Amino acid sequence: MSEKVLMKGNEAFAIAAINGGCRYYFGYPITPQNEIPEYMSREMEKHGGAFVQAESELAAVNMAYGAAAAGGRVLLSSSSPGIALMQEGMSFFCSTQLPVVIINVMRGGPGIGTIQPGQADYYQVTRGGGNGDYHLIVYAPSTIQEATDMIFKAYEIADEYRNPVMIAVDGMLGQMMEPVILPEQQADPAAAAAKKDWALTGHGDARAKNVLKSLHLKQEELENLINSYWGKYEKAQKELPEYAASQVEDAEVVFVAYGTTARVVQEAVMTLREKGVKAGLIRPKTLWPFPQEAFKQLNDCTKLVISTELSQGQMIDDVKLAVEGRFPVKLINRVGGILLDPGEVVERAEAFLKEV
Repeated sequence: MSEKVLMKGNEAFAIAAINGGCRYYFGYPITPQNEIPEYMSREMEKHGGAFVQAESELAAVNMAYGAAAAGGRVLLSSSSPGIALMQEGMSFFCSTQLPVVIINVMRGGPGIGTIQPGQADYYQVTRGGGNGDYHLIVYAPSTIQEATDMIFKAYEIADEYRNPVMIAVDGMLGQMMEPVILPEQQADPAAAAAKKDWALTGHGDARAKNVLKSLHLKQEELENLINSYWGKYEKAQKELPEYAASQVEDAEVVFVAYGTTARVVQEAVMTLREKGVKAGLIRPKTLWPFPQEAFKQLNDCTKLVISTELSQGQMIDDVKLAVEGRFPVKLINRVGGILLDPGEVVERAEAFLKEV
């Protein structure tokens, strides 16, 4: 087993992508993810890859579109307002079923907002800002170790589903340092490209030509296309949801939190238990597909479910759908780049419990 090394989150993310087979990176500087393009600018050439700093996020996403269409393993990275600019391209990725890995190091918004951490991109990453019927597969790590593992496997998931995979991390995770065991480098990144018989690689009359397009002027043609790929989303909803559940079996109050917010909430759970309040935590590891199965573990001793997030309440909609009206659902939150602390979570949860 490899030894742990102390690394900054963004740099560990970049290494995980390279070791997962990424050989094409397109990006544009934006805080708090700037260490990713900086690292890629030094390292991609050493691995036989290409680094391009685009003139804008719009250019970056369309460059990535071309490299992915040619069968390459591609990484895009940006932060919230930059990801917003890439939304049209993500709709294109899904319409032509191109596998791309995207890292969103989230900050506070709306608009330019702040450079401080945030989670108000939940709607953007799970519902999508582009037009049409599609989904992104979205992972939400809570540690640097988990993030590197998710980024590494994201390339296999993207290739399997022929779909973009997003890693949604908040700015704190990108900027902090933690010990991490880096994933072993994939032996032959070219082998993955060779399996993509749909890619635009040139055919030399050895096979029929491939065509990848997003424009379908005949209504029946577009309907047939959407219906043909929709089955993979139904498959993803059955096979991909991941979560961690802690002390929910006897919990009277169950928190739901993701990313670094879940780490704050875990400490609050411990404090509440010490005070005699039975508390538990559900931590979604995938935001889409959302792990609805986790909520079936809740039983009649649960009095309250609390969505805890750095937004005005976005994940709470999925929590309510998963709860199916069995329990009241409340929100504990901060916005504007302000982080929650365990004491505040405890105090607000105790106030809610007095109301039920």
